[in-house]
Amino acid sequence: MATMKIAIAGASGFIGKRLVRTLLEQGYEVVALSRKEYLSEEKNLTWKKCDLFSLLDIERALEGVDIAIYLVHSMLPLAHLKQGSFCDFDLTLADNFGRGCKKMGVKRAIYLGGIVPDDTNLSDHLRSRLEVEKTLRGYLPVLSLRAGIIIGAEGSSFLMMVKLVRRLPFMFLPFWAQTLSSPIHVEDVLKWISFGIKKLEAKNKVIDIGGADCLSYKEMLTILAKKLKKKRLFLSFTLITPRTSRLWVTLVTGAPKSLVYPLVMSLKNHMAPDPLREVSPDFNVIGFEEALELELGKIKKEPFKIKVGLGKIGPVRKEVRSIQRLQTVFRSNAQKVAESYFEWLPKGFSPWVKVTRQENFIHFRIPFIKKEALTLEYAPQRSSELRQLFYIRGGFLAYPEGRGRLEFRSVLKQRYTIAAIHEFKPRLPWFVYKYTQALIHLWAMSRFNKYIVKQKL
Repeated sequence: MATMKIAIAGASGFIGKRLVRTLLEQGYEVVALSRKEYLSEEKNLTWKKCDLFSLLDIERALEGVDIAIYLVHSMLPLAHLKQGSFCDFDLTLADNFGRGCKKMGVKRAIYLGGIVPDDTNLSDHLRSRLEVEKTLRGYLPVLSLRAGIIIGAEGSSFLMMVKLVRRLPFMFLPFWAQTLSSPIHVEDVLKWISFGIKKLEAKNKVIDIGGADCLSYKEMLTILAKKLKKKRLFLSFTLITPRTSRLWVTLVTGAPKSLVYPLVMSLKNHMAPDPLREVSPDFNVIGFEEALELELGKIKKEPFKIKVGLGKIGPVRKEVRSIQRLQTVFRSNAQKVAESYFEWLPKGFSPWVKVTRQENFIHFRIPFIKKEALTLEYAPQRSSELRQLFYIRGGFLAYPEGRGRLEFRSVLKQRYTIAAIHEFKPRLPWFVYKYTQALIHLWAMSRFNKYIVKQKL
């Protein structure tokens, strides 16, 4: 009998690295996907450099894979200039991965997301987790394991809690400190994933997973302070909002605001497991205190520094990724939206932009300038009604080398169309580009979005 082949998207992350080891010990063949290339002497382990924004990379990486495990989020910077919300980045990544799985015949996927309470007032972070789940499910059967805070030495949420307790002698706790969560140890998360691989059949299923305790954040902070042997004073001050909280959490922990802001805004929602979405596994989970004893000793102590100044000065990687979500409320496909964009652009920016098409090449010109502003090449072999792909081939606004591309893709049953620029390298000086061409692009997409809604696309 052939060894089951399992791909892990996000294999170099906090949970991914531990999961690679766990699955190898259980005898599986593992394909570890990451943005960087790693070498391994393990017999059943293959690291593959894979840009999850590239459908071609995903298809190559998933060849022969039976089960795909998705551990990805995009709240950390992915390019020197990133335009768009993390929700739209996550949606694009999930849609790409789902398409790749379907094309390469992957039998099913396991997705680790967040517990989603029965609440219409979800944070952007939890709403995004739910969108990712729905997107993947549109392409193949998905086992969704939903968890609250995961206790592990490298876990971002857990590390923020530890740093707050270590660095602050007292804290004014806002109302969200009373919301409930069921913290789960990272090793128990790995057991759940293994359980899903072995025991659960290939169909859509949602399971809320948690540890042995259900605690408020105030209770967790109090227990954490005792374990760290720190005398801390926690004072309730309900007038502090999550928006205010995220500022001081960023300052004290030193974590990037792109990570802190979405996580803190999610704290207003209870994230306790729903009993109706629980499944009895063949193992026992541990409680919060035991998890702390296992993980606190692995965390390196860092000096408390408040970062002030302009940051690193020197050469920068001048690469742009820009993703905008367009409202195709009348379910038009990506092909119609792309055609409409190239028809609308010279009209919407007349007389400053002219667009001509010669076979698969699209040329953008600005009056009184001889050289083309931008040249795109349509890729018919990589395109369909639900995805239109155009490679950036040069012009005085863009460097032609690399994999710069513009794409339109239908997502969530054509409810939205994603307009995305990937790996774009501008020719203009960086400061000039950032405050002219980049802003004009966002303004143009906003106007185009209004146009397609008005045209009932």
